[in-house]
Amino acid sequence: MEALNQTNNPKLRKNAQKLRREMTKEERRLWYDFLKQLPVTINRQKVIAHYIVDFYCASAKLVIELDGSQHYEDEGAASDRARDRVLNQLGISVVRYSNDDINRNFDGVCADLLRRLELPGIKEA
Repeated sequence: MEALNQTNNPKLRKNAQKLRREMTKEERRLWYDFLKQLPVTINRQKVIAHYIVDFYCASAKLVIELDGSQHYEDEGAASDRARDRVLNQLGISVVRYSNDDINRNFDGVCADLLRRLELPGIKEA
């Protein structure tokens, strides 16, 4: 489990800080319009092992990834599969939504996340 706490990699930490400052419009929407208001801690651009994940909820052991078009090309998809395997081996589930999902089905994405996070007392949208 040491890999989960491997946040002291200076290169990754610096890059994660930059990514937090320069979130995509889809990341900003999901964060400010939904995730930030939840009664659980969710980290943005969290270093886990040798990766930076978009969002991470430690209590649910859930990574939330927002995928742009590069993730659907062969190289990007293969890289995502390898990364997901490593995270799964650490006991972390990964859920992926496309940027199009955020832009066209935001309420559906939020409802799906509420189910996955299993938050008591929170009603689905």
